[in-house]
Amino acid sequence: MTEPQQQPAAVEVDPFGEVWTADRLMAAEFPDPKWAVPGVLCEGVTLLAGPPKVGKSWMSLGLGLSIASGRPAFGSIEVAAGPVLYLALEDTPRRLKTRMGKMLGLGAAPPALTLATSCPPLPQGGDTAIARWLDRNRKARLVVIDVFAKVRGSEPGNVQQYDADYLAVGRAKRIADHYGIAVVLVHHVRKAVHEDFLATVSGTNGIAGAADAVLVLERARNNADGVLHVTGRDVEEADHALAFDPSCGAWSILDGPAIDHTIGDTRATILRYLRDHAGTQPRDIAAATGIDAGLVRRTCARMNEAGQLTKDATGRYFAPL
Repeated sequence: MTEPQQQPAAVEVDPFGEVWTADRLMAAEFPDPKWAVPGVLCEGVTLLAGPPKVGKSWMSLGLGLSIASGRPAFGSIEVAAGPVLYLALEDTPRRLKTRMGKMLGLGAAPPALTLATSCPPLPQGGDTAIARWLDRNRKARLVVIDVFAKVRGSEPGNVQQYDADYLAVGRAKRIADHYGIAVVLVHHVRKAVHEDFLATVSGTNGIAGAADAVLVLERARNNADGVLHVTGRDVEEADHALAFDPSCGAWSILDGPAIDHTIGDTRATILRYLRDHAGTQPRDIAAATGIDAGLVRRTCARMNEAGQLTKDATGRYFAPL
C-alpha cells in the first residue's frame, strides 16, 4: 500500500513585501508622465464625457488625426507624433471616410492612424486585441474607444453596480498602465444639471473614480461653442473655452480664461476691467466703462452670487485670480 503523497506547504505571501520608506521614496527618480496632448491628455485612462451630439466624436477623431500626423492638437498644442488606434464603434467605414475627408481637407491621411468599427467586449478578448495592436505598435501614443459602452461587457449578477463600473474601467486602465499610453474612453453624461461637472458623468462614481482623468465637454453660451472641463491625477484642473468649425469639423482652444468666452458682454467687460483694477466699486466701474451705473450694480451683485466675482465689506469687487 503506497503512502499518500504529502501536499507541498502553501507559500505565505507578504502583502507588504514591496514597500517604500518615506526617505527612499523621496530620493527615488521616476520618469515624467507621457503626454498625448500636453496639459490635457496624459498617459492612463481618460474619460471624455458629454451629452449626445455635442461633438465628442469629432473631438476624439480630431485628436487621433493630430497625434498620428504630428499636427497641433486643438489647433495650437504641439504634440509628439505616433501611432493611434481609434475604435469607432458607432460608425461605419463610409461615415468615417466622410468625416475624415472634411477634417483633412486637401491634406494627406496619416498612415499611423488605425481605425476599426468593431471590437469584442474587453472581458471577452477586446483587451487582448488592443494589447496585440500595441505590441505591434510600440511607439503608439493614443487609443480611443468611442464609445466605452460598446466594449465594457458585463459583470456577474452579484456584483454591485459601483464595483461593476470600477472593474470595467479598470480593464482599460490595466492596458494603459502596462503600455504607458493614453487611453480615451468616450462616454455619456446624465441629463440632469449639476454644479460639479464630475457629477454629470453617467453611471456610478466608480466610472470617474477608476479613471486617471476626466474631460467633460459641455455646450457653451455667447462667444464659445463649448467648454472642456479637465481634472485628473496628473492633469491640472482647468476649464478651456472651445470653438467648433463645422466646415472642417475642428475644435480649437480659445485664448484666455473660459469665463471670458462664456458670459455675456456686460459681464465680460466688468470682468476684464476688474482684472486690471481690482477692488473697484460699481460706480467707478460704470464711469470707466460707460455702462449704466444701475446695470453695473445689478450685474456685479449677480456675478458675486454666481461666484464670478468676490466682494469685500466695503462694497469693492475683485475678479478671481
